[in-house]
Amino acid sequence: MTEESSSAGTEVARGGGAGGSPSLQSGRGITTIADAVVSKVAGIAAREVPGVYNMGGGAARAVGGFTSRIGFSDDRTQGVGVEVGEREAAVDLTLVIEYGESIPQVSSAVRDNVAKRIEGITGLSVTEVNITVNDLYFPGDEAVEEEPPPPPRVS
Repeated sequence: MTEESSSAGTEVARGGGAGGSPSLQSGRGITTIADAVVSKVAGIAAREVPGVYNMGGGAARAVGGFTSRIGFSDDRTQGVGVEVGEREAAVDLTLVIEYGESIPQVSSAVRDNVAKRIEGITGLSVTEVNITVNDLYFPGDEAVEEEPPPPPRVS
């Protein structure tokens, strides 16, 4: 099957990823799903699971927090890596788990939810969801933002 222009009825999304599964091909064209789309779905799905406090490594969270405040990043993909093929996707996640939660149970729930969401939304088959837990969140760990000093009273 060849790709035709969208004006000829083809549904094509340009990207670095997948396409070719039966649900992504039709007589009218091929749908290709970009890696960024799969990354966003995986990031959102992982955060939906109770016990996941945050995603990404310490430095990535710090840089991500800064860049998202100035509008240069999308924190939904922080801590997410994907490889997208023609019919399959593999996902790597870096998580911060809330203290007191069972890491094996949270990890299993994250794997199930990420695979379910990616397969349901994109039609790609998820071959693996690898998880690295790089930190635990303890209540009170969040950085306390200092109030700015008052303006000078004299100039």
